[in-house]
Amino acid sequence: MITFQHVSKAFDGVTAIDDLSLTINQGEFTVVIGASGSGKSSALKMINRLLEHDSGRILFVGREIRSFKPEELRRRMGYAIQSIGLFPHWTVEQNIATVPDLLHWPRSRTRDRVTELLETLKLPPDMYRNRYPHQLSGGQQQRVGVARALAGDPDMLLMDEPFGALDPVTRTALQHEIARIHDASGKTIVLVTHDIDEALRLADRIVVLDRGHVAQAGTPREILSNPANDYVADFIGRSDVGIKLLGLYTVADCLRPDEVVAGSPIASTASLREALSAFVAQRVERMPVVDEHDRPAGAIALADLLRLKS
Repeated sequence: MITFQHVSKAFDGVTAIDDLSLTINQGEFTVVIGASGSGKSSALKMINRLLEHDSGRILFVGREIRSFKPEELRRRMGYAIQSIGLFPHWTVEQNIATVPDLLHWPRSRTRDRVTELLETLKLPPDMYRNRYPHQLSGGQQQRVGVARALAGDPDMLLMDEPFGALDPVTRTALQHEIARIHDASGKTIVLVTHDIDEALRLADRIVVLDRGHVAQAGTPREILSNPANDYVADFIGRSDVGIKLLGLYTVADCLRPDEVVAGSPIASTASLREALSAFVAQRVERMPVVDEHDRPAGAIALADLLRLKS
């Protein structure tokens, strides 16, 4: 869907993007990570032409992005950022309806779309439709920002550190919502973050940038198991790679379906990282497992976590 071909970008003679070649596939959740100054936000902004690249080519659905009018391109790409940027004197409904109104959707269609998105993002429409941004918490404002980015049913969603200013509980809740929206819609999502745990939690594929070029690209398991160089290894954290790997698997991956044990159960959908914490807290070597309907599903053993291969 998006292809960078030997793309470069400089600001006042300082290179931000250096001969970048990268393909983002349709329907993929790609997370771009890197240290400050690695070029991740610049790369994202070049996709929708908020920044123009100096050299190389950027293709969107097979066409060079400069062949699109900027406003046409941006209407096909939802954009959500950390600072949200809601219009303060517009209601929640008016903010979400920004792109549908620009596209001249019928009023009834726009209203239905606003209702759908508010429900999807767990903001009851009757309660929030007519509120103003200053009447919302930071997490609620961020949800409205995401709803606005999705309102025009864009081909893809671009997200620039959208949850960076939120508290950990709200941040985790919104990460789950974005993952659920991606699973349900199949939309292409490109998210920029400096948080490796956020990347591991969300990504189909991670792209690690270093000084404007790709240091490594791969699945979360590939990145953790086989970092390409010292920069990647240091960025993902050498000391707790094993714990992070456990977060990529679920209890269902180590389930012993025929075993019955007593004790406090853990859900089959829980991560093995969560399971390890439960083992330590309960001081046991085996735990019962329940399925999504809280029905007994078997057991899990601490020893299975130690034998898990990446």
